[in-house]
Order: sequence, then C-alpha cells, then structure tokens
Amino acid sequence: MILSLSKDTVQVQREQDVVLLRNRIREAAVKIKMGLVNQTKLITAASELLRNMLRYGGGGNCLIEVVTRGRDNGVRLTFSDKGPGIEDIAAAMRDGFSTGKSLGLGLPGAKRLCNEFDLKSKPGEGTVVMILKWANG
Repeated sequence: MILSLSKDTVQVQREQDVVLLRNRIREAAVKIKMGLVNQTKLITAASELLRNMLRYGGGGNCLIEVVTRGRDNGVRLTFSDKGPGIEDIAAAMRDGFSTGKSLGLGLPGAKRLCNEFDLKSKPGEGTVVMILKWANG
C-alpha cells in the first residue's frame, strides 16, 4: 500500500509556471534523497507532461506527493487538465504519434522514464496523468 506523506498542488497556466513546478518537484526528490539520475528522469518526464498540459489542455494543476511503500520513498505527480481530452489513448502512447507538430515522444517517453504511469482521458472533459518515480528505482 502506498501512503502519501505530503501534498502540494501547483497551478500551471503559463510557461513561467513550469520553472516553479520543476523546482518544487526537485525539492520533493531531494527531500527523499533521490539520486541525481532518477531526479533527472522524473523532471524530464514531468516537463514533457507539462508541455502537453499547456499546449493541448490549456493548462491545469499538478499534485506533487511524497509517498512511501514500506521502506521505499518516491515522488508521485498527478497532472490534471480540462482540455479536449485524448480521442485515442492507444495511438497517443505510440512513439511518433502527434496531433500537433511535435516528434510524438512525450507520453511514451514519460512512461519509460517512470516506475508507474497511468493516463485517463475523456474527450470533451480533460486528461489526468499520474507518474511515480521511486527514489531507488
């Protein structure tokens, strides 16, 4: 069972909010003594999801949680937007798929960088993406 030790919600409406959020994520990772490589993976994944949230979802919120499971500590991030949603999640998770003018590596790339990844989306209602990176994983 995963327990949340702390929670912090950050609104992301503009590009400037990304820097603030990345710093908050880094602080949470440092607090649990996450190594630099895993910090970099977490922040890279978060940056991809933030770009998607701003570009396609019109901004939203990110919940930052320090979590624990037994002896393991991690950082769980939940990105929520009220954008148009994702029509075809399976297609969106394939490398190279993009509805914009990008390389189409954001969602599948973020998934590869984390230990856990969950995406829920309803067309017309928005998207919620949860990622979790364990300090030692």
